[in-house]
Amino acid sequence: MYSLVLLLVFLFGMVAIGVWGMRKTSSMNDFFLGGRTLGPWMSAFSFGTTYFSAVIFIGFAGRQGWQFGLKAVLIGVGNAVLGALLAWLVLGKRTRRMTQKLNVMTMPEFLEARYGSDHLKMISAVLIFVFLLPYSASVFKGLGHLFESTFGISYDFALIVLVGITGLYLILGGYFAVTMTDFIQGFIMLAGAIAMLSVLLVKAGGLSTAISAVSSSYSQHVPLAKQPSPLVVGSLVFMTSFGTWGLPQMVQKFYAIKDEKMIYRASIITFVFALVIGVAAYGSGALSHAFFTLDSVPKLPNGSVNYDLIIPTLLTAQLPEFLLAIIMLLVLSASMSTLSSLILVSSSAITIDLYKGYLHPNVSEKRSLAMIRVLSGVFIVCSYAISKMQVGFIVTLMSLSWGVLSGAFIAPYILGIFWKGVTKVGAYAGFFAGAGTAIALFFVLGPAMSPLASSIAMVVPFAVVPVVSLVSPKLGGDVVSRAFDA
Repeated sequence: MYSLVLLLVFLFGMVAIGVWGMRKTSSMNDFFLGGRTLGPWMSAFSFGTTYFSAVIFIGFAGRQGWQFGLKAVLIGVGNAVLGALLAWLVLGKRTRRMTQKLNVMTMPEFLEARYGSDHLKMISAVLIFVFLLPYSASVFKGLGHLFESTFGISYDFALIVLVGITGLYLILGGYFAVTMTDFIQGFIMLAGAIAMLSVLLVKAGGLSTAISAVSSSYSQHVPLAKQPSPLVVGSLVFMTSFGTWGLPQMVQKFYAIKDEKMIYRASIITFVFALVIGVAAYGSGALSHAFFTLDSVPKLPNGSVNYDLIIPTLLTAQLPEFLLAIIMLLVLSASMSTLSSLILVSSSAITIDLYKGYLHPNVSEKRSLAMIRVLSGVFIVCSYAISKMQVGFIVTLMSLSWGVLSGAFIAPYILGIFWKGVTKVGAYAGFFAGAGTAIALFFVLGPAMSPLASSIAMVVPFAVVPVVSLVSPKLGGDVVSRAFDA
């Protein structure tokens, strides 16, 4: 009963915010970036809630918590330090400054303006739309499992409800609605994460007893030969932390902050938020060893562990109804904020970068705004279709998307904001080297090694771009001066 009441109140509030945001949205800049007027708290919470979704609470926490034991908490700490704090401090000011100089709103627009290549914009826009689909589907999949275990409703019906509400408030209100809901959802996530970990620790006998229980049970549940190597753990920390440095939906948060003076405050807020969420999620996953045995842990029909159901099953069994309702809102909040950012970026790839930027440059603002709203709905429907098919593991879907997108964009973007010497050919080479490496290694190494494949794909372009740039024709002075000169 508590869950249903809180859910209805929450969803009604999201729709109301969408209506409010619609009244403030009159241009593409408003819809996609909120007019670049966001303060540090809004920007930080928007970054954090986009970073963490149902994937971390349902997929990653269950899988890595069981497979890694207490070492899984290192992923959460790495995300907070490297993926949140360092990302803001290193990239925030440069990105905000250069994107404003170049008057660009999206990653493909940035690549076009920085390297003078409209073809690179077109290719990158298609890549974003295609590979954000499995990422978005993985979020829907995690939410579907949670609703199925919490409410006892069918997976398909849960997906339909989530698709409808997310689509409604995003399509109506755009970025204004997204950031306002992110702000509210961020506080729900913090409260829920702290409460979830605290209750599980108490039920496990306290912090020291819980740590001892997890340590002893882990060696029994996961034989030494099957425990992940330091390379696997390190690659997962690397992928989930530095992967945010090249993902378009994350980089977009730097574009929208009001001014550079707010970046330091936003970095601290984001760090604290990420640390709480990361430690709580992975810590709860590790605690599954204190509550499950090899016989009681959720299984697939073939007898292997069903990682996607570990956390939903654990929470349903151990948490009181009211707290379970709060946790449900936590995961729902995390996922809806991530979904809305993914949808914004993917629909902008078609509307801003392809249709308006490449095919019909003179299309009116009103028509562009209508088109991006329609395409947001199309993207949601496509994501729903993929998640309904339940293709593979949540973590596998997310790892593939992170690897391809971050591998393609990370070097041309980061080197492009710091080094004048990057050439157009160098940017192309880095783009294709990163995306190609991620896809090739995903199939060569297999889905189980996708974090390692993604990590390698992010590193390779940083060698390719400088080498190719040194031996290829330099960019015209006007292109470089427009990006760097005061």
